[in-house]
Amino acid sequence: MTRFDKMAVDERVEKFKSYVKSYPDWPKAGVIFRDLFPVFQKPEVLRNLIDLFKEHIKENFADVQAIVGLESRGFLFAPILALELNISFIPIRKQGKMPGKLRQSNYTLEYGEDTIEIQEECITPNMKCIIADDLLATGGTMKAAISLLQQCNADVKECLVVIESPDLNGRKKLTVPVFSVLKF
Repeated sequence: MTRFDKMAVDERVEKFKSYVKSYPDWPKAGVIFRDLFPVFQKPEVLRNLIDLFKEHIKENFADVQAIVGLESRGFLFAPILALELNISFIPIRKQGKMPGKLRQSNYTLEYGEDTIEIQEECITPNMKCIIADDLLATGGTMKAAISLLQQCNADVKECLVVIESPDLNGRKKLTVPVFSVLKF
């Protein structure tokens, strides 16, 4: 990447960051909620985000076959990204939301347990996938998604997130690389 290109990326990231709103002590005391929805009110800012992800994938994973979006906010940009790359979008949803033959993965949250599912017929053996979500915090959901895809014999290349909370160490729980646009 040339110096000019790096400056252009930095400018796009800074502009994007300026539209992310922070809400302290929501949904509970001690948590700072990062709201991405203002980005969707500014098409040029959303375009910059999609372009950053697209450029990153094209430079590093030209042979990727699918973007796997995690429910629910991963669904906001993962299908757009898949369409832009002309590859498949595959959803991973919470338990009980999809028909068909499903594969499940259970995981622990800071306040309990949950289950995610994928339709088995969406994944072919050795399919090269990138998982996309809005946030990497403690890593529980992302770790479960990686496990779920690996159970289906997919080749998970990377996890792609808009925001990462490095102080929560979610990245350390994952067995694949992570690309994040913002770190708070």
